[in-house]
Amino acid sequence: MSDAKYQDVSTRKGHVGLLGADGSPASSYRPGRTLPLRVELVRQLRRRRTQVTFGLVALLPVILWIAFALSSGDETGQSVSLVDLGQRSGPNFAIFALFASAGFLLVVVAALFFGDTVAAEASWSSLRYLLAAPIPRARLLRQKALIAGFLAFAAVLLLPVVALVVGTLAYGAGDLVSPTGESLGYGVAVGRVLLGGVYVALSLLWVAGLALLLSVSTDAPLGAVGGAVMVSIVSQILDQITALEGLRNYLPTHYATAWSGLLSSAPDWGDITRGLFSSITYAAVFFAAAAWRFHRKDITS
Repeated sequence: MSDAKYQDVSTRKGHVGLLGADGSPASSYRPGRTLPLRVELVRQLRRRRTQVTFGLVALLPVILWIAFALSSGDETGQSVSLVDLGQRSGPNFAIFALFASAGFLLVVVAALFFGDTVAAEASWSSLRYLLAAPIPRARLLRQKALIAGFLAFAAVLLLPVVALVVGTLAYGAGDLVSPTGESLGYGVAVGRVLLGGVYVALSLLWVAGLALLLSVSTDAPLGAVGGAVMVSIVSQILDQITALEGLRNYLPTHYATAWSGLLSSAPDWGDITRGLFSSITYAAVFFAAAAWRFHRKDITS
């Protein structure tokens, strides 16, 4: 069997590993040892995209602190917002940073890591050679999704962690004060902030699944990333239309801010649970569709 035939078999839908002259795998071939997670992680960490993303996420709290420092600090009106409370303490600053970034920036981060993972290989014309190695399609997609998930989760959690450090240094280790006037001690507040970051990361699972589905369906990484972000924006807009009434509950972004219930001394776990269930359900459908699509796609580019 020639090299051309190896590639043809491996890159055609549903086939992998037919290496021997008689059509059986070669004795040295171990599908479970192809594309180790360590190798994929190192590859992704060396990419400028990954480094710039983590750098911008870590820099955002510093930018917000500078913005607060340059502002007049005059509070007008009788209502108190998260912006007004942002300079009260380290936890308050971290909460504001999370609120300010969760609706768009962190959506872009999740879409970037998942939408770029397979489509980038296709755009570089290296996806075909990975499959011709041969790496089983299911394993290739799983390894890439696991590393993308790890990087996205780390980037999302990096924001509240850095914001807590910057806020504590700038505004002190005071209590977390919510807009409703409730107060939480610093130790409890730190736990709630980090728990809020975990919720935001899990609530973006549906974005990750959609971005991966688009990534295996196109050779344009920006198309996959942009498509997932656009769907998120449209969902957020539709969620503001009260005429939709109960239909809004089925939008993937409806419970995106449910973690704000953690700011209360007695958290409301109802919306948080429903939000996690909604995100995981959408994600399961999108990830399954991505696996189905990738397994049945001919890689010709």
